[in-house]
Amino acid sequence: MLNLVLFGAPGSGKGTQSAKLIDEYGLHHISTGEVLRDHIKRGTELGKIAQGYISQGQLIPDELMISILDEVLEKEAKGKKGVIFDGFPRTIPQAEALKGLLQKRGTDLHAVVGLEVPEDELVERMLNRGKETGRADDNLETIKKRLEVYHSQTSPLRDYYHKEGKYMPINGSGVVDEIFASIAKGLEEKTGACRK
Repeated sequence: MLNLVLFGAPGSGKGTQSAKLIDEYGLHHISTGEVLRDHIKRGTELGKIAQGYISQGQLIPDELMISILDEVLEKEAKGKKGVIFDGFPRTIPQAEALKGLLQKRGTDLHAVVGLEVPEDELVERMLNRGKETGRADDNLETIKKRLEVYHSQTSPLRDYYHKEGKYMPINGSGVVDEIFASIAKGLEEKTGACRK
């Protein structure tokens, strides 16, 4: 089994690299962003609460994210070769909770793939994505807020996972396939994981 966290600032390429990891390693993908967007689209109670935070560029409260994740793991991840967490954890309490959720299921987190991209490139990528996809949260004001939140609340996780010996820094700039080749090489060295 291979359980990974894909880590990086908004716009660092987590979605793109997730897709490649899923194809190459047969992992189940859990994107908390997609789960939340689905709830918002369906107009569920959770979706309405989430929308209030997201529209302000803020993170969803830990307890809410953890209960969502527990439910998703229970319903969708049973019997899979492993899970790739995209967009979670975003805070140290969430990282602690994830450890507990995995231990409860008799497994562990094996590596944290950290996509590292310069800030000006992140802003440019998200503005372009906003033009292409029409994502409402990809505008300059919200992007700046999201990056501030990332730096203050999420980047401490980098140190947390470094101390745990799980953090794997990857240069997230450049050609998608070359970035993926670096990830695959790092995973093989760190966990012994082989592509399917």
